[in-house]
Amino acid sequence: MQWFKQESQQIIAAFKSHPENGLDESQISAARQQFGYNDIVQVKRASALWMFARQFKNPLLIILTFGALLSFVTSHFIDAIAITLIILINAIISFGQEYKAQKSIDALKQMAAPRTIVLRSHKWQSLPAIELVPGDIVRLDAGSIVPADLRLLETQRLKIDESALTGESEPVGKHNVAMPQDDLPIADQLNMAFMSTAVTEGQGFGIVIGTGMQTEVGKIAHLMQSAATSLTPLQQRMHRLSKVLIMAALLVVMVVISIGLMHGMSWSILMTTGISLAVAATPEGLMTILTIVLTLGATRMMQNNGLVRQLASVETLGSTSIICSDKTGTLTQNKMQVTQLWTGGNYYHLEGQGYEPVGQFLDHNKTPTSHKDILHLEHMVTMSVLCNEAELVENDHKYSVIGSPTEGAILVAAAKTGMTKTLALTQFEEVQSFPFDSKRKLMSLIVKDQQGQHWLIVKGAPDIMIQNSEAVQLHDKLGDMLNNKLQIEAVVEHFAAQALRTLAIGYRKLHEDDLQRPYNELETDLTLTGIYGIIDPPRPEAIKAVASCHSAGIRVSMITGDHAITAKAIALQMGIIDDTEAPVLDGKTINLMSDDELYDQVESTSVFARVTPEHKLRIVQALQKHNHVVAMTGDGVNDAPALRTADMGIAMGITGTGVSKESADLILLDDNFATIVEAVKEGRRIYDNIRKFIRQDLTTNVGEVSALLFAFILVIEEPLLTLAPLMILWINLISDGLPSLALGVDGAEDNVMNRSPRAKNESFFSGRLGHTILIRGLIMGGVTYVMFMYAINIGLEMAYAQTLAFMTLIFGQLVQVFDSRTITNIYRRNPFSNRPLLLAVAGSGLLSIMMVYAPFGNLLLGTSPLSAEHLGLAFLVGCLPVLLISAVNDIFKLKWL
Repeated sequence: MQWFKQESQQIIAAFKSHPENGLDESQISAARQQFGYNDIVQVKRASALWMFARQFKNPLLIILTFGALLSFVTSHFIDAIAITLIILINAIISFGQEYKAQKSIDALKQMAAPRTIVLRSHKWQSLPAIELVPGDIVRLDAGSIVPADLRLLETQRLKIDESALTGESEPVGKHNVAMPQDDLPIADQLNMAFMSTAVTEGQGFGIVIGTGMQTEVGKIAHLMQSAATSLTPLQQRMHRLSKVLIMAALLVVMVVISIGLMHGMSWSILMTTGISLAVAATPEGLMTILTIVLTLGATRMMQNNGLVRQLASVETLGSTSIICSDKTGTLTQNKMQVTQLWTGGNYYHLEGQGYEPVGQFLDHNKTPTSHKDILHLEHMVTMSVLCNEAELVENDHKYSVIGSPTEGAILVAAAKTGMTKTLALTQFEEVQSFPFDSKRKLMSLIVKDQQGQHWLIVKGAPDIMIQNSEAVQLHDKLGDMLNNKLQIEAVVEHFAAQALRTLAIGYRKLHEDDLQRPYNELETDLTLTGIYGIIDPPRPEAIKAVASCHSAGIRVSMITGDHAITAKAIALQMGIIDDTEAPVLDGKTINLMSDDELYDQVESTSVFARVTPEHKLRIVQALQKHNHVVAMTGDGVNDAPALRTADMGIAMGITGTGVSKESADLILLDDNFATIVEAVKEGRRIYDNIRKFIRQDLTTNVGEVSALLFAFILVIEEPLLTLAPLMILWINLISDGLPSLALGVDGAEDNVMNRSPRAKNESFFSGRLGHTILIRGLIMGGVTYVMFMYAINIGLEMAYAQTLAFMTLIFGQLVQVFDSRTITNIYRRNPFSNRPLLLAVAGSGLLSIMMVYAPFGNLLLGTSPLSAEHLGLAFLVGCLPVLLISAVNDIFKLKWL
């Protein structure tokens, strides 16, 4: 039912209520049985225990569990306990992120009004809002929270802040008149009040037409509950990688067992070899390193005003291909400013930022001019500060506005000329004020000057001011309004074409008998002095950030509850669109579209205006069907469903509601779009570094597996283990783990923001990285096997041969880590630019050498002290192939190498 179209009496009759008596007990009981309580209903949730248990379905945790079990089987209990702790830590982190996501509905419930004033059985009563039923008559006062969806029956200067629900930056004036238009957006339903919005001024009465899940907030809660939450691109890639590693480990073990059985080997030998291979194929430290790198990335984002709520989403911004941004406060300053004005027959521009009363005046040619040279300006601003209920305040050299942002903008413009209300009151005395109301669209004030003359100052909507004026100030004379009406209307149209809000100011001289007349009779025969053009301007840094997004191949779309003309004007100023003919989709048009039609339109549309929560959700889903990685910004309750559905939900830290913050993955602590671009850069750096340590870890794993396989396949008569299981664990967790972790803090490469976004389904192994890992790993494994067989052939003990192979592989992978720093080669990047990496390499090398020569290392890993010659040989044989391969790759540009 479109209640805004109905007359008050029709609605009262429909609910069998009474404006003076309210509902009686029997009606309340019947309504409660039909509609239930005025509460946000939650779907049944999984228990915390079950949520924790299902974290172990993660394929990478399965690999780690397998590694822990193998360690227990081989009686290496310290390693088993360490890996088990890694499993638990990662499961707890994942559980924590999922558990937090469930708090969104709780935050939404907390926004509901706890108590309300309701008329029942002839008496006004204070009752818990949860007890309201459709048909109840409710009273609204300044400061109260609207307890349910209401059709307003009576209003007195009633204004309601609906910003959390609609995105409108200013409180909305309300009335009780039926509105016959069809399918009005929520923001235009001026005779309605919606649950959880706040009354800022005046009072009123309304009849409850919707409670609980039947309210607009209830619809949002339903959208949030039904919104699908997908895995982040990183989680999807890690799942695919985990499956590849599981399959590779199983395949290698099966090949070994098959070959062994064909040659009649015993099960004990096969089991020992199989365990060693499985341990070698399992990157035990990968999940821990990934968690640490993401945590470090989240810390860096925090230093740049980005608070990450979901760890796995740190990298997602790096994959983002489109950012859907709200307008108010994110792309714009959320500070209304007078940017243009018209007075004395001329246009003027005003410069400046925010509410700071500093800025030049420019003439129509954009030439700086003194405000003292502008005809009638002093008169205009003096009247404007007097007929004004806002206040400009300074605190620690920071300025803010108390009251209406639009009126505050006029105060700031006046202050740029040196005029303040305090100064104006030295020239005039306030006599009586007549506040603004939405019916007459005017505010007026009677003042008395120092000669005792009374004047009426009037401020309001230009169309009403033009209608009520008989003259206009033009240059150095008064012009007749009848003859100049078209010129004044052209001024208003000129400002409107630039999406500027307009306010006109005028006056009339009063006689003694006028002071006794009602104000509506006085607000005629005015002289129009000037017109202000007001807008919430773009943030300068956001304009640069949008340009940075475009150079990085990221599209920016504006999705706003504001009017289409305003949205398009801001989008043009910001470079989101570059053509005045660019399409704009509004809420009414989207309502008429099927999902398929919207799918066809979203790729060519970058501005969406007058949208509802459902529209935002549909837009995000349509973009995701195009395989976009979608980041969505928002600050209101209305944004929550889309924030949860987007690949990356971004909430505002300053202006954002609790619901939007609980639904988001990233919170902007400064509400600044430019912060998103910094986060994109950080996300791309993190993804590059993840690929680097995956390349490093898996190259080492291939080297380990191939060294074992070569010995197993080529030495048939007596199977030999090139590396002992604990040596492999040491390489994976210590000598390879520490440098890999240091790769996670590597700085961004120079071209990181000049690349196109990677595809949503792009593998970690794209760009022939898989070939690189396999070839280099086989070469490392080959030289490790050669060193092992060299020691065996000259008659050295098995433990000595394994130690020689152990150190050869370690030296190789410690040099290989520098090659992993870039997708080109180690000669292209300054090796000293990552100090943690240098320390990690030196530390890993020294610790590994210590495990060779220290008695407890011999006992723990089964190593044997090497001669200085053999240690030097291991260093040369391990390092030289890596250096040669990089040199060849640099010269011949062999992508597969």
